[in-house]
Amino acid sequence: MEFPQEIELWYIIPAIRKDLVKQLKEENLKQKQIAKALGLTEAAISQYLKDKRGKSIEFNKEISNKIKQSAKIIFKNIDNQKLSSIVMQEIQTICNYIKSSKFICKIHKQKNKDLDHCDICYCK
Repeated sequence: MEFPQEIELWYIIPAIRKDLVKQLKEENLKQKQIAKALGLTEAAISQYLKDKRGKSIEFNKEISNKIKQSAKIIFKNIDNQKLSSIVMQEIQTICNYIKSSKFICKIHKQKNKDLDHCDICYCK
């Protein structure tokens, strides 16, 4: 059985990164710029763009919109010396929204079929 925090780490955060990478690519940033902005390697960026990472989750429209908003904030701050803090804050904001919307519970139950009557995490 996986803990909710493991669901966030193994599935949610990679899916957020994948969507952020794709949004930043749409802003015409180069892979090298995206890698630097998100604190990832260029190889990781390439894998996100080719759907080799972060592909196991499809977010709903509300979460996708939050990610688009965050990508715009990151893009606007691309030359800010505090960009790494801004990126962390944006990803944390998205994660908190995913928890509060109980989307994480849906994923948790999909990955752990024996949690039909779960009352251990964010669904209370």
